Amino acid sequence: MRTTRSLLAAMVLTTAIGATQANAQCSGNAGTCNTTNTASVTVGALVKLGMSSATTALTNPTADQVDAGTPIDNAGPSFTVNANRSVTLKIKANPAVAGFWDYVGSNSGQKPIGDLAWATTSGGSYTAISASDASFASGASSTNGTAAQAFFRTSWLNDFTSAGNAPGAYSLPIVFTLTAP
Repeated sequence: MRTTRSLLAAMVLTTAIGATQANAQCSGNAGTCNTTNTASVTVGALVKLGMSSATTALTNPTADQVDAGTPIDNAGPSFTVNANRSVTLKIKANPAVAGFWDYVGSNSGQKPIGDLAWATTSGGSYTAISASDASFASGASSTNGTAAQAFFRTSWLNDFTSAGNAPGAYSLPIVFTLTAP
């Protein structure tokens, strides 16, 4: 029984080796022989997003700016987009408490996320940020480094008793998502 198993295993191995060699062999009468091997690869949608900084320090408001309800503009991060097809860069807020900036302090601060607006040009048309994706920038073709820039405008109510003006530290995580649909 053991001899039969060994013989059977040897036959299977010989058949497998013979089949492999047959696929890689050729013969020719003129002294040459050609075989062909086709190399292939699948390339998917490739995207790369570079961001200049993971944080943006917004300008602290002064008493005069709050008194007047003056919005304050700041430059945000800049981006470099690389992709092998068309892309869309999206923006949204991702606060810990829905609808409000994250707050650290003892004065019950509650600043609505819509108090931060964004634009793609300095002094441009600003859009209040929300917790839903909004189109920030897009490109109709592949790119080797398209630049984009974010600008932020923070609104301050002219009400010193507003929960959005309470002393403390406010932060708002902002998510930028690059997709190649």
